[in-house]
Amino acid sequence: MTSSRRSILKGAAAAGVMAAGLPRLSWAQQAQPLMRPIPSTGEMIPGVGLGTWITFNVGEDPVLRDECAAVMESFFEAGGRVIDSSPMYGSAQAVIGHGLEKLGRPKNLFSADKVWISDGDQGRAQMNRSRRLWTVPRFSLMQVHNLLGWEAHLETLQAMKAAKEIRYVGITTSEGRRHDLFERVMATQKLDFVQVTYNPLDREVEQRILPLAKERGIGVMVNRPFRQGALTRRLERAPLPGWAAEVGAETWAQLILKFILSHPTVTVAIPATTKPHHARENMRAASDPLPDAKMRERIAAHIRDI
Repeated sequence: MTSSRRSILKGAAAAGVMAAGLPRLSWAQQAQPLMRPIPSTGEMIPGVGLGTWITFNVGEDPVLRDECAAVMESFFEAGGRVIDSSPMYGSAQAVIGHGLEKLGRPKNLFSADKVWISDGDQGRAQMNRSRRLWTVPRFSLMQVHNLLGWEAHLETLQAMKAAKEIRYVGITTSEGRRHDLFERVMATQKLDFVQVTYNPLDREVEQRILPLAKERGIGVMVNRPFRQGALTRRLERAPLPGWAAEVGAETWAQLILKFILSHPTVTVAIPATTKPHHARENMRAASDPLPDAKMRERIAAHIRDI
């Protein structure tokens, strides 16, 4: 975030533009997005969630924390449930906790976090710290971040799941890292979720990981749908093709998310944003119609050519 943007935000707060507290919303009254089942249980969750890598790492700045809370407010208002974070993400966990407090602790939150420490004996302590930062009684999903210390951590996570301290267990990777090991863990361990990078340009997971997830009954969470914003910034220089309207996409971000969600094995995509209107826009992508096979290839080819 640029210093000029920070200055603008602080100036707005000083002028009283940002309220001291955000209104409490009636979450149940909001429209519901396209829902997807978690394979291991059948529980339904929205197809679009909210990532917090970089965007929620704003430290102690009260203005920027309130801005993140406003993103969360718009996300929940649009029917969102799934928020994903990690100890690796700086202050993001505490910023989520701040937002949840301001929003009256929405009951429909699906909290996804990660254990990210090499010492397996320290995993439980780290997860407890994360839970306190989020201010939640337990996490919905706990994942081994980038397979760091995965053997010891998965043993701990399975024990925590059996004790009902968490609900779901998963592993993560990003940007195509360690896919061979990732597949071996998927094939030999009991997992509820995997988290991988997937978008119209990064399609390696279509070859083996997504088919294996389907075979094993594992939910798929998609990170870096916009390549950390690089893909949408690149596409901004080109007009959205008229045929995007055939799948109800009004923006490049929605077209990308609809491409991702049109893969039948994908459970939820987790784009990150700093803007409340982008959170609403992303949630609207979780809607019919979705691209068919022919349209998926048309989207991917068009984006590759830009």
